[in-house]
Amino acid sequence: MKQDIILDFIKMEKRRLRDKIGLIPSENHMSDAVYKALGSILSSKYSEGYAKRRYYEGNQIIDEIELEAIERIKKLFGVPYVNVQPYSGSPANSAIEFALMNPGDTIMGLKLSSGGHLTHGHPKVTFSGKFFKSVQFGLDKNDRIDFGEVEKLAKKDKPKVIICGTTAYPFVLDFKKFRKIADMVGAFLVADISHITGLVIGGEHPSPIKYCDVVMSTTHKTFRGPRGAMIMVTDRGLKRDPKLGTKINSAIIPGLQGGPHNATTAAIAIAAKEATTIKFRNYAKQIRVNADALAAALMKKGIKLMGDGTDTHLMVLDLTPYSEGFGTQVAFALDVAGIYANRNTIPNEPVNPFYPSGLRIGTPLVTTRGMKIREMKKIADWIVRVIDYVKDYKLPEDKKNRRKFVREFKKKMVKDKYLLGIAKEVKEVASKFPLFKE
Repeated sequence: MKQDIILDFIKMEKRRLRDKIGLIPSENHMSDAVYKALGSILSSKYSEGYAKRRYYEGNQIIDEIELEAIERIKKLFGVPYVNVQPYSGSPANSAIEFALMNPGDTIMGLKLSSGGHLTHGHPKVTFSGKFFKSVQFGLDKNDRIDFGEVEKLAKKDKPKVIICGTTAYPFVLDFKKFRKIADMVGAFLVADISHITGLVIGGEHPSPIKYCDVVMSTTHKTFRGPRGAMIMVTDRGLKRDPKLGTKINSAIIPGLQGGPHNATTAAIAIAAKEATTIKFRNYAKQIRVNADALAAALMKKGIKLMGDGTDTHLMVLDLTPYSEGFGTQVAFALDVAGIYANRNTIPNEPVNPFYPSGLRIGTPLVTTRGMKIREMKKIADWIVRVIDYVKDYKLPEDKKNRRKFVREFKKKMVKDKYLLGIAKEVKEVASKFPLFKE
């Protein structure tokens, strides 16, 4: 019998991951133990509800798995309440917001164009911007969060919830300053640390636990677990509202979700145990070392970075010195050259999110592969070579011509010998840092 083509696609994806270098900050690679749990028979069981309070029979073992995952996260972060059932970060943020607010209440978060996330109140097109009144703050002239603006807006609009979290902001989050402002207006303070969880655990970024009422994180990214999420309520949060955990539980089910993904829960538990090790702490440190090295190498070669560097695992290249709306061309050309990243808006984006002027890159995955400073310098060299090679492909000013321009650009680049030549160089280096046990 002929093998299912889906299995062929899986092999192709494995080959792509093996041969290319991944710089997307939100992507990482799990351990064999986490993969094993994720692909286990646990996916077969329906477990709607919570441990010891399920709507289906036969969950005795599933209950123990979920309770163990919860206890491991509690111990890892030092929190009294944990929910590991959210399917991903967006549903987790949804649950938090519905637990803490009523429709029409005010939510405040960082603008998408300044490095914030869609679920932090992005207006009009997202649930958080439709169900709630959205107030968005931005950055100062140095590309850091403008706490003067945060305070001014908070006093004016009296938000019920302030979210301090990011998706493309390369600098340390000052939770203490956010707490001070939240207290001024009586707001709940929620931290979304999805990107920096591994850095927080490893001591490479300040922890939000002391300052925030609720903390949310995805379980992939720097945590190196499966694609899921966890919600934590701190002692501070429960002191303010002893029913906060119950409210979040109810917002998850029956509010937003049905049965949890039990294989994911088990994989989260394994990742949480791995995160307690010295090996993980060293990993977090190396992420930061690599990020600093990559940023320095890029800037030395004349590349402009948002805020002139990074304090975390990621950085945003500002490509406007080449041309506005240049992110799509660079991201695609890099992919052909064996390096995948993602186009991204920059502060005060001159075009729009569909044709952004930046590129977002990060070091979690390359660090997992074992790459260090030497490889970061090499990666920087490849990036600059690709940018210089496609610098004359400028986005048309006439909006009607842009889609055709991008389509023709991609058609040409995918066969470009120079870019494919770089891809061979990348593959040779990548082969020395295997992701899989063949």
